Amino acid sequence: MTDSPQNMPDALVVLCSPRCGGVSDTVAHHFTQGVVAAGATVRHAALRDYVFSHCTGCMRCAAPPHHCSLSDRSQETPDQADELFTLFAIAPLALFAAPIYFYALPARFKAFIDRGQRFWAAKNQRRRTYAGQPPKPVLTALVAGRKRGKRLFAGAVLTLKYFLEPLDAQLRGARFLRGVEQPDDLSPAVCADLCDWGHRWGKKLTSTYQAAP
Repeated sequence: MTDSPQNMPDALVVLCSPRCGGVSDTVAHHFTQGVVAAGATVRHAALRDYVFSHCTGCMRCAAPPHHCSLSDRSQETPDQADELFTLFAIAPLALFAAPIYFYALPARFKAFIDRGQRFWAAKNQRRRTYAGQPPKPVLTALVAGRKRGKRLFAGAVLTLKYFLEPLDAQLRGARFLRGVEQPDDLSPAVCADLCDWGHRWGKKLTSTYQAAP
């Protein structure tokens, strides 16, 4: 493994399943192996380890400075949604790995997505929070136990697309895995593909930062 280019920030891998060590966590692990093998570094953030409340639709973020009132919770009930958004903001690349439940993203992940309402409010008033650069590349790996369903992943992809837009980020790649109930259901070929996928994106990161002045 080569050394990472100096000052290159970590790629962010967000584990969106409520289950530790499940299929989507395993998928993220194989992707991470490839990124690291390419000389880049990765930070993992498991949503299940963060404390944050769901959006209540209070609309207090509608007016400038588009601050979420839930971020002002007391020390006894901390809210870490802003910490997650900050990790996302500084990462040059992000992967969201999630299972599909009933054709949708898991509840904890959707609760985090809903907390992005303040960024939509900012966009609507031409106050883009993360502006001035090309859209951040974002990847997703979605896994489902169900084997059939033409639109099995369609709703989740649309949700991600519109969640990312006001964050100046764009979905640039995906892996959709169906008929996978347990980590052992991942075939060697699929695991190799995930590792190669991570390696290619890791190479892009290292090349970008090596070329930077």
